[in-house]
Amino acid sequence: MGDYDPCSVKAKTSYIGHRIECFDEVDSTNNVAKRLAEEGASEGTVVIAKTQSRGRGRRGKPWISPEGGIWMSIILRPEVHPSRALLLTLVTGVAVARTLQDECGLEVGIKWPNDILIGDKKVCGILTEAHVRFNTLEYVVVGIGIDTNVDVKAFPDDLREGATSLKNELKRDIESGALIEKFLENFEDVYNSFKDGEIDEILSEWRKLSKTIGSRVEIRKQLGEIVYGEAVGINSEGALILELDDGTLRKIISGECIHH
Repeated sequence: MGDYDPCSVKAKTSYIGHRIECFDEVDSTNNVAKRLAEEGASEGTVVIAKTQSRGRGRRGKPWISPEGGIWMSIILRPEVHPSRALLLTLVTGVAVARTLQDECGLEVGIKWPNDILIGDKKVCGILTEAHVRFNTLEYVVVGIGIDTNVDVKAFPDDLREGATSLKNELKRDIESGALIEKFLENFEDVYNSFKDGEIDEILSEWRKLSKTIGSRVEIRKQLGEIVYGEAVGINSEGALILELDDGTLRKIISGECIHH
């Protein structure tokens, strides 16, 4: 539990994770990363903390970040249109899934847009925050929270049912530092493909991992609107395509997705 030193992480990468800012505790790694990005931190700068006091999930929900988990954020500066920022959540999901499959031998799935599942339980969440100025993407901060050696029993009741940890699944402690190093290598690989325009290959890998496509879902939009339908696919920008009950198609760019 919390047994690794974030400062000892040394990724074999070209630029992702060459600068790592490590902390015992922060309010949220995304907040720290945004401050560093505003100060001009270079692409690939990583923030890692042992715990977060005010971690955030989607739609501002609190994200429980006890010791024993991996809580990190990456600063990116891709030269793409702001509409492409959503794809970075999918890029990150593919990199996490590859890492958990290769390093832990686990079969994982992805729930659109940002949850990594083992079975139907969440083991990792991704929070992508894009900063746009004058219709230009200045930087993106991608936050990744992985429940590695977290004791799921420590979660509040309402979260415990839908959550798991790697330790819980494998019945052993996980080397968090080594897992981060592998993840950063996988992330750089997929992110470079994204920058090279190889979106189709990334989306194809994502679709194979998707637990959402083919499911009946409920999407809770920010202003309280709820949309029901069958998830029939994702488009080239990473938006979810729903077939509504009347047969029409609707593109969903953001919202909380609940499987039925």
